[in-house]
Amino acid sequence: MSELASSAQLRASFLRWALVLVPGIVLLGLLSAAIAGSGPGNPWFADLVKPALYPPAATFAIVWTILYILMGLALAMIVTARGAPGRGAAIAAFAAQLVLNLAWSPLFFGMHKISIALGVLVLIDVMVAMTVWLFWRVRPHAAMLLLPCLVWVLFATALNWQFLEANPNADGGSGSSVSVDLQ
Repeated sequence: MSELASSAQLRASFLRWALVLVPGIVLLGLLSAAIAGSGPGNPWFADLVKPALYPPAATFAIVWTILYILMGLALAMIVTARGAPGRGAAIAAFAAQLVLNLAWSPLFFGMHKISIALGVLVLIDVMVAMTVWLFWRVRPHAAMLLLPCLVWVLFATALNWQFLEANPNADGGSGSSVSVDLQ
């Protein structure tokens, strides 16, 4: 088959992928947060000293929902770039950063591993930056959709570090005697 897809066919393909990927990624994010018991309702978290950098609690749900939507749209752009050089590597990098991203909430909120969660965030920073670069090589617009995510995870890294500094005895990852309750 030597025919190229029409622009209408390409748009339809993008829309189909977006209709699957956007809700899928948002649901994965919600599932990770629910499993972890993340947010201000978590008694362990409520007892932590909050750094000056900490925004209002509602900010996180709003920002992450927007970021997951942008991530789904960006991935849909890459997935539909069939035959583009670097597409496979871009998708693999996206998957790796998403897995790390989804692991952070259970580590921080569920297991109270502030220091390990900080290490994971540093890896997320690197993986999101790499994903932006790889997406840029395939579809620059897709990479631009990930820039807010990169900015946010860099902010989250600074915030996680400040939580660790302000609450060294609450870190279950440093061998402290804090009990871990995953319920």
